[in-house]
Amino acid sequence: MSSHHEHSVRHVISKTHGAHVKWSESYSMKIKEIDDQHKGLLDFVNDLFNHVSGSEIMERAYFKSVIQQAVEYVKTHFATEEKYMVMTKFPGYLQHKKTHDEFVLTVIQSAKDYESGKRFTLEKLAYFLKDWILTHVAVMDRQYGDYFKKIASRKADGKLSITKEDVKNSDV
Repeated sequence: MSSHHEHSVRHVISKTHGAHVKWSESYSMKIKEIDDQHKGLLDFVNDLFNHVSGSEIMERAYFKSVIQQAVEYVKTHFATEEKYMVMTKFPGYLQHKKTHDEFVLTVIQSAKDYESGKRFTLEKLAYFLKDWILTHVAVMDRQYGDYFKKIASRKADGKLSITKEDVKNSDV
């Protein structure tokens, strides 16, 4: 490896090192299944950052090996959120679903661009996903999280949960 290339790789790695995302309770929706999936998405983004090497060949090979699995994971996660929204008659469901659908199309388009040989950097993709996920969790997911808290009732065991009765009684 030439010293110029080594310096370039070191520069890229040090530049993305601080980009990793640590889970914070402030991201929590207080629904274990959704929180676990959000953690999985953040793990994926962190793994992308770990594979930023400055070598387009290595980055492309990594991307090719994970993109289909990532798209499926995102679709599964969105379906989970949407299931909870429909069950609880969340009023923001249609807008939320539209945002999910647009995001999936964007990721699929990125994969198609990559496959057609367009200029590709894992770093740009990693930053895009990180920003989208954190903004989406902080803003849009917070809306349904707040709604769930509003309609939930405290049950005999002391836990907050949502029953059909709670949904029926919500005047939202």
